[in-house]
Amino acid sequence: MSDVPSARRPAGELEAEVLATLWAAREPLTPQDVQTALGGGLARTTVATILARLHDKGTLERTRAGRAYAYTPTVQDPAGLAARRMHTELGREADRSTVLARFVSDLSTEDERLLRELLGGGADGGADEATGTGAGTDPRGATGPVAP
Repeated sequence: MSDVPSARRPAGELEAEVLATLWAAREPLTPQDVQTALGGGLARTTVATILARLHDKGTLERTRAGRAYAYTPTVQDPAGLAARRMHTELGREADRSTVLARFVSDLSTEDERLLRELLGGGADGGADEATGTGAGTDPRGATGPVAP
């Protein structure tokens, strides 16, 4: 094994840099525009490949701009990208209820409280004061959905 560090970037790093560039631009960019914005250290073909892959994943939309395409993100920010990934994973399973229940069962208390607020259940999520659970549903259980 060699002691020379790898020149490869971590998986997803280039995609993240390209997305950050597009979010900052707030207008469609061609591969050449993205390459320039990134400092020109990458080949235009590399940038074009990254953009095409992001388009194939549904993260970018593209329109013709002369002989090239101009790309625009379909998500507004990193949080939107994470949400899209979560939806994609959820969509891969037939038993969505169990997947969501397992996801919720691993949430921290603070994340559970936040999720309840976002779902409209308020800070206590409509919890039964005697049991601490909402509508008789175990919010940490893997067998059923969480009551909002």
